Amino acid sequence: MPGISRKTAIALTASASLALLATACTGQSESGATDDPDARTTITFWHGWSAPAEVKAIQENVDRFEKAHSNITVKVVGNINDDKLNQALRAGGSNGPDVVSSFTTSNIGKFCSSGAFLDLKPFIEKSKLDLDKLIPKPMLDYTQFEGTRCALPLLGDAYGLYYNKDAFEKAGIKSPPKTWSEFAKVAKKLTVTKGDSYRQLGFMPTYHGYETVVDHYMSQWDHAYFDKDGKSNIAKDPAFAEMFTYQKKLVDDLGGFARLERYRNTFGDEWGAKHPFHTGQVAMQLDGEWRLGMAKDAGVGFEIGTAPMPVADDEADEYGKGFLSGTIIGIAPRSEKQNAAWELVKYLTTDTEAVVSFANAIHNVPSTFAALKSPDLKVDPGFKTFLDIAQHPHSNTPPASVNGSTYQTTLQDFGYQYESGKVKDLKAGLEKTARQIDTDIEQAK
Repeated sequence: MPGISRKTAIALTASASLALLATACTGQSESGATDDPDARTTITFWHGWSAPAEVKAIQENVDRFEKAHSNITVKVVGNINDDKLNQALRAGGSNGPDVVSSFTTSNIGKFCSSGAFLDLKPFIEKSKLDLDKLIPKPMLDYTQFEGTRCALPLLGDAYGLYYNKDAFEKAGIKSPPKTWSEFAKVAKKLTVTKGDSYRQLGFMPTYHGYETVVDHYMSQWDHAYFDKDGKSNIAKDPAFAEMFTYQKKLVDDLGGFARLERYRNTFGDEWGAKHPFHTGQVAMQLDGEWRLGMAKDAGVGFEIGTAPMPVADDEADEYGKGFLSGTIIGIAPRSEKQNAAWELVKYLTTDTEAVVSFANAIHNVPSTFAALKSPDLKVDPGFKTFLDIAQHPHSNTPPASVNGSTYQTTLQDFGYQYESGKVKDLKAGLEKTARQIDTDIEQAK
């Protein structure tokens, strides 16, 4: 289970606090680490996890690291969100962190371009790491920006489809849908109305439906957010219009926006036991790998199935792909113990035992090929779905931007307007949104 700050809404708003950071940490550090890697020292590691099991798992890995590196002591500080992290990085000084992590992959463009996270290239070269052979490509993509690698992945998240097997059987549905046209039929077949509401909804399609956000939908179409010149491509790439058209029709076919929103307001919290998938209010749910453990902990009264999300009908050969994100980890640029900090970063992200033990403890997806294939990884059939998605060659993540997640927020805001019927002209709306995205990026440079 991820920390609560992994939530999409927070991921899309956290970049605002980086605007000030970019003015304080400009330029990239060169190879300049001067500390003796063999000297006895203490480094500080800040992370965002807060649940007892997560904090315990981090500490157990740190204990193993200290045993293997007897000269390095690690002071661990948890429950650090991006706001706290950014403030510390701006301030610098001896009380700040040496090793830093964040749940907000969409901010990697700001972290790397502003120098908020140190360029890791000299350390990677010194350690002779071949990252292409160590880590799946999408995870490498969301930890670098325009050739600057300022982070490495520390476990990942893969998104797929959860479905109520009992509801499927009752509706006579033999297997999860593989294409979006199949999905629409299944979602409608699973929907049972009750007056002006629902006894059971096949799927909550609105962009407020927890993880049913624009970029998670878009991962199931071949698409390009930007063209070769770095300009927004959303009005030119037909995949975006196809996705918005499909989602809007799904909203209409399942009862209409107003009716769905009234029903959504009856849902429990996304991170609580009364999540609508747990309670049977929805029969299918787009979600990350952590939902499986949460649903079981909630004591659901039905058998859970997992599968990849459907793909566009003309891209059926890519079925199995999905949206990827995860935790990123790097080094604070003002740390005076960068060599020691690198040893911890390297250990947590590339040591197979460390990655596997952490993945087993918090039920996230391992972020190295070796860990994904390790016999020590605890895998049941439901969880294996997400391991396969993480390794699928067409799985993807939104590209980094110099202004972080701002372009995603802008596109998401347009999605809210379009699905609710406030914007009628899809083509004109996408063109206007593209212009806004380009303006925002230009101003951030």
